[in-house]
Amino acid sequence: MTKEECFYLGKIVSKHSFKGEVLIKLDTDEPELYEKLESVFVSLGNNLVPFFIEKSQLHKSSLLRVRFEEVADESDADKVMGSEIYLPLKFLPKLKGNKFYYHEVIGFAMEDKVHGNIGFIQSVNDTTSQALFEVEKGDKQLLIPVRDEIIVKVDRENKTIFVDTPEGLVDLYLS
Repeated sequence: MTKEECFYLGKIVSKHSFKGEVLIKLDTDEPELYEKLESVFVSLGNNLVPFFIEKSQLHKSSLLRVRFEEVADESDADKVMGSEIYLPLKFLPKLKGNKFYYHEVIGFAMEDKVHGNIGFIQSVNDTTSQALFEVEKGDKQLLIPVRDEIIVKVDRENKTIFVDTPEGLVDLYLS
């Protein structure tokens, strides 16, 4: 299993007991969906290693208290501290309507209300304060904000996202 075949679920942030239990800070809006997992992939070095879960429960808001079968004491827990946790993409809940996962829309066409086809989504840059679609049209790259006010419709069947961009934004790139 590679990271490309998985999604980031969270990170082991602290030990919880002398028996090797750890707390995982979940990167999700719905932590309860991940309370009853049987296993996860732990990033150790450059590898994703499967770890089986003996028991788990939500701890406070977005923390998951976990007892791994392979982690028996504090020393074992120290070895996985700070590790990232991943799950295969098939475990992502299906989204409907205009909601989507960034990886899901790579390669989709983008249709603007005024300009028509403005290119294909190459990636989504979420390292900035505002996530941006990176759209390629010929030899030009357009940066379109990922905002509910701009996204009119996500058509999964035809792999197209319809947008209504602010006046002048597309012209800035294409003229």
